[in-house]
Amino acid sequence: MVYFIGAGPGDAELITVKGRDTLAKADVVIYAGSLVSKEHMNYCKAGCEIHNSASMTLEQVIEVMGKAEKENKMVVRLHTGDPAIYGAIKEQMDELDKLNIQYKVIPGVSSFTAAASVIKKEFTLPSVTQTVILTRVEGRTPVPETESLEKLASIGASMAIFLSISMIDKVVAKLRKGYGRNVNIAVVERATWEDERAIIGTLDDIAEKVKEAGITKCAQILVGDFINCDYDKSLLYDKSFTHMFREGQK
Repeated sequence: MVYFIGAGPGDAELITVKGRDTLAKADVVIYAGSLVSKEHMNYCKAGCEIHNSASMTLEQVIEVMGKAEKENKMVVRLHTGDPAIYGAIKEQMDELDKLNIQYKVIPGVSSFTAAASVIKKEFTLPSVTQTVILTRVEGRTPVPETESLEKLASIGASMAIFLSISMIDKVVAKLRKGYGRNVNIAVVERATWEDERAIIGTLDDIAEKVKEAGITKCAQILVGDFINCDYDKSLLYDKSFTHMFREGQK
């Protein structure tokens, strides 16, 4: 059996209990060493075979998994954040299907929610937006034309932009075109790591602030009015609002 596990955004304690318990039982661990804290390896059992996938190809990863399966060993594929978001797990699972190797996925805390926790904000505010868009700007990996950043920005929803900080000028230009106005933006570098940094600004000044800080990788770009705005309070806790667990009060 192969387990795809989300290790969380950085802080080793943000892996789920189920993820940690499964990791501790693994015979073979393949972890994304460029992004996953090596502290997780302290929870591996003695004799566990550990591979850093930072320098491995897809074929090499599958080869390790296939060999472990033949030896009746349990494999953990440890990804950063939540593996369902920019985790490239689909291509791995497809190869395992071809080999008739069983697998399961254990979710994790994504960097976009971790980034929101760093700046202490809520993506979904009543009367502001009830939608969060997770996206990226095109780089070496293309983005469908229908999902261009300017088109998504025109919706006005809260946005979390992955894998794009090195192209901050391009991001700002597209966002400005889409929003058609100056909006709030935050850049959170290495959310939940000990050296995390957060920069708050607007489309007018964020690019310059990011360059002055020297942030070029491992950062989330959060965009939207939710960062600093007026909003309506939730009906869920309104004393006049009735639901199945509480009678409304006058």
